[in-house]
Amino acid sequence: MAVFVLADIEVQDPEGYQTYIKLVPPLVAKHGGVYRARGGECTVKEGSWHPRRTVLLEFPDRASAEAFYDDPEYAPVKDIRLRTTDTNLVIFDGL
Repeated sequence: MAVFVLADIEVQDPEGYQTYIKLVPPLVAKHGGVYRARGGECTVKEGSWHPRRTVLLEFPDRASAEAFYDDPEYAPVKDIRLRTTDTNLVIFDGL
């Protein structure tokens, strides 16, 4: 069953965040992940949630998604994101 990682990212340091953007794709791919959305225009049709920069990743299963997030190689890259953004991130099951 596919598993998704959804991140709502408010970039605080655009220059620093560019480093994250360059470093993270190989780590996503390492765990079988693919980008389904990365930024782009967003239109709120209902509710009060107003995402800033939305990123959607798809992984083949939960173990792969969790392995990506917990990967020791990702830790220093994740630290860049944590320093340069305010992020909400969830992992959820697909169909």
